[in-house]
Amino acid sequence: MFTKLKLLLGQTLTKLTRKLKNNFYIYLATLFSLLVLVDANVFHVGLNMRDSAFDFMVKHRILQPKPDSNIVIVDINEASLQAFAKEFGSWPWSRQVMGELVENIQAQKPKAIVFDVLFSDADIFRPEGDEYFNEIIAGADNVFFPILRLDPSQDSKSALKFTQIPGLKATQNADKNATLAAILPHFEAALKVNRLGTHNVYPNNDGIVREYRMMHDDYGWQLPSLPLIVGEYNEMNSYPYAPIPKDMLINWRGKPFSYTYVSFSDVFTDLSSKIKKRSQDEFTDKIVIIGSTAPGLFDIKATAMDKQFPGVEILATAIDNVKHHDYLKVWRGKTPYILLSLLLIWLTTLAFYKNVDRDRFNRLFTSGQIGLLVLSYFAINLTNTYLDLTAPILWAVAFFGIAKVYALANDRALQRWLVFGAKSSDAETQIIVMPIAIESLDPENDDVLDDTLIKKLKRNIELISKTPCNIEVINGTQGGIWGLFGDMVAISWQFSENKPEYIAAAKQDAQHIAEQLPTLIEDLGLSEKLVVRYAVHEGKISHASALSLASQWRTLFAQSIIKLEHEQSTATKELA
Repeated sequence: MFTKLKLLLGQTLTKLTRKLKNNFYIYLATLFSLLVLVDANVFHVGLNMRDSAFDFMVKHRILQPKPDSNIVIVDINEASLQAFAKEFGSWPWSRQVMGELVENIQAQKPKAIVFDVLFSDADIFRPEGDEYFNEIIAGADNVFFPILRLDPSQDSKSALKFTQIPGLKATQNADKNATLAAILPHFEAALKVNRLGTHNVYPNNDGIVREYRMMHDDYGWQLPSLPLIVGEYNEMNSYPYAPIPKDMLINWRGKPFSYTYVSFSDVFTDLSSKIKKRSQDEFTDKIVIIGSTAPGLFDIKATAMDKQFPGVEILATAIDNVKHHDYLKVWRGKTPYILLSLLLIWLTTLAFYKNVDRDRFNRLFTSGQIGLLVLSYFAINLTNTYLDLTAPILWAVAFFGIAKVYALANDRALQRWLVFGAKSSDAETQIIVMPIAIESLDPENDDVLDDTLIKKLKRNIELISKTPCNIEVINGTQGGIWGLFGDMVAISWQFSENKPEYIAAAKQDAQHIAEQLPTLIEDLGLSEKLVVRYAVHEGKISHASALSLASQWRTLFAQSIIKLEHEQSTATKELA
């Protein structure tokens, strides 16, 4: 039962492959092209494939950009929380502490002081601390505060209008009465033009932070981010000075704690003491970011660099990127994704359709895909550009895999039945052997047909043959006298002696191949350089003979070669 099923499957596959021939690759490429277009416009799977490859390349860069030494993080770490627990109590501390820190740091003339702390409410138990802090920041023009942008779905429920936020830019169609759900600093002195920005971090769907939202554009209002405000203030003291993507792909400086960190408690204690142990220009011309890495304050995010990355360092990196304009630029988007995917798919299709030498093409395809990945890796090392080639490469690899399986199945189907209707119980098997000699017209240059061309010739013979046959190539590359055999293609048919219709079909197939040989040689572009001769020899193989099957096959082949040479000799005499 299994044998019959296998035979039936083989017959079906043979008929299918002979019917489709190389057109299968065109159909497959068309299907893949439609899938790419549907994905690009509907599912966006390919566009999102870049994340994993991006994470790997960024994390394992050889040339990692260095963090700006003029960015310093004053860290409210676990040690600071413990050190101040007795004097100031648990977090949040009195704003008196923050006011004193700002006042003392300002004495060293920093470039900017940036809070990654949200002062959302008044301290009703220590109002004097709020008053002091408000007074200190009122006299400073280089202190920046965050805005927390809440879910836009809550905008209609908010009483805060865009017009209440100082310095926002509005388009001509901006809704003057539009409200937004956001939390501003509680202090009046913090509400200054170009000193407020969002510090929202939006992870991708997999929970990994890779981008920083530079601008919230809602209802015709542009709400900038804190890194955008600080970075541009640091360069030009004006906003804006150059276009930056709405979602900036972060150019990471390394693993967590790559920037200069100083403990909040250490800095505060030294600044407020009479005898200073720390450098008195520690913060001069620096961008000082005040934030927290204490796990208990829950400002830890998963990023491309590490699963536990301090939120304050994400802010520092974004400011660094804006300041130096070296954020990562990614070659992405629907159009490049579609064009590159289709290019790789159809180039692969062309190679299969034209019967390019498979061994050579396998090496070329593999090296090409690896080369594209290496190009992407070197680009992100040597430039600030990430070439997102992941999805196009995967489309090409998927197409190549299916096409290769079909090609192998096609080969096996074309050669599946070496015995045309014969059974193991038959006493004899009828054989037709058709040797085809391929020789150069130029005796001094007989190296015309290389290995690739002769493989292509074999493949084309397989495609035009109408009955199951076995086709083998004999290369004339041997040394010595064996090299005189030259290049040959040997075709053989086997069939049952009890099936006269089979021998008629095989002879007709041999005649068909013979008639097509000039066209096949012409397709190779060698019709003026080669001469092709052939002979058709019939014989039998006896299963009861004392001679082995190998001996009988060698005899039949030798007889076919003699017939080939005899017919050539006779033709030469007749011409003479």
